[in-house]
Amino acid sequence: MDTSYPREDEPPRKRGTLPATPPPRDHLIWAIFNTLYMNFCCLGFVALAFAVKARDRKVSGDVEAARHFSSKARCYNALATAGSVVLPLLLVALVVTGVIHLSKLAQESVGFFTYQLSGSDDEDQ
Repeated sequence: MDTSYPREDEPPRKRGTLPATPPPRDHLIWAIFNTLYMNFCCLGFVALAFAVKARDRKVSGDVEAARHFSSKARCYNALATAGSVVLPLLLVALVVTGVIHLSKLAQESVGFFTYQLSGSDDEDQ
């Protein structure tokens, strides 16, 4: 039985090496989805370009540049997704409120013209 102090569970690291960090995500699938289905103001295409750059830098070993391009791809993907979800919802809300307003206006105008026509009949008699 080894009772020496200090006990180390993992082997000692070599000097000068940094702990392994996970590679940056390139967000390529999200960018492809935004490019094909929800391409608002070409932001999906811009996100795709940055995602491909991030993947290329990650494969070549330049982690810092890959992290930079990954961040840009994530931002453009978020903007494209938000714009593609918010704008149709806004459009639907505007159409619904317009239809409601027009229906109220039509009901008021029917009442107005009905009153005016019935009033002119009474004056002729």
